[in-house]
Amino acid sequence: MCELMAMSANVPTDICFSFAGLMERGGRTGPHKDGWGVTFYEGKACRTFKDPLPSCESEIARLVKDYPIKSCSVIAHIRQANRGSVCLANTHPFVRPLWGRNWTFAHNGQLSNYQEVLQVSIHEPIGETDSELAFCWLLDQLKRQFSVQPDDMKSAFLYVASIAHTLKALGIFNMLLTDGIYTLAYCTNNLHWITRRAPFGKASLIDSDWVIDFQEETTEHDIVTIIATQPLTDNEQWHKMQEGEFALFHLGEKVETSGES
Repeated sequence: MCELMAMSANVPTDICFSFAGLMERGGRTGPHKDGWGVTFYEGKACRTFKDPLPSCESEIARLVKDYPIKSCSVIAHIRQANRGSVCLANTHPFVRPLWGRNWTFAHNGQLSNYQEVLQVSIHEPIGETDSELAFCWLLDQLKRQFSVQPDDMKSAFLYVASIAHTLKALGIFNMLLTDGIYTLAYCTNNLHWITRRAPFGKASLIDSDWVIDFQEETTEHDIVTIIATQPLTDNEQWHKMQEGEFALFHLGEKVETSGES
């Protein structure tokens, strides 16, 4: 399986600390050696770095770890291939335009018998993965549900959450989706989140000896949420999501959540 990570914050924040822990799992402390990628948002625009090499060996990953790109919305992924070859086209996250915004998607899990269910006609996948096809299918459903961009984009994300059970029925479907403003997390089996706010403290990575004092890096007004497949730190309280649960974040705050009964 792959691993996911995202950040939602109310002020531009760098992801260096969390990404340093994630990249170690890409072939050194974890088996996810079949590529990695990360997307940072800057307003409506975004920049994406991807590499089919293991993140623990990638010079591009080292650049991302050491270069403090500040963003309010980030999605990252390390891949353990199960559908599609190891190549750049199959490397997450995937980015597509919709309603004048870039949407970014990453998936952890494996779907089965999905080709007939996930019929697409508007958004076509470039690679061979079930993940990218699922993303294209979600965008197609959004386009059909809303003929024009909704005034409240929150409703679009809640609609995606409402149809995610269709993908969950096909296998393991842990998902991250953002338009750079809202970030949606949907869980089948493994997804955790933590929101950091004042008073900030110290955190230590599980996969590295890096310890950081967030009080020295933040202001009392900062709110930063990190979402990850597995907790990245060993001295903080992470919240484990339940099967069928979604959580919607906006500027670091959780604004909607739901679980299956």
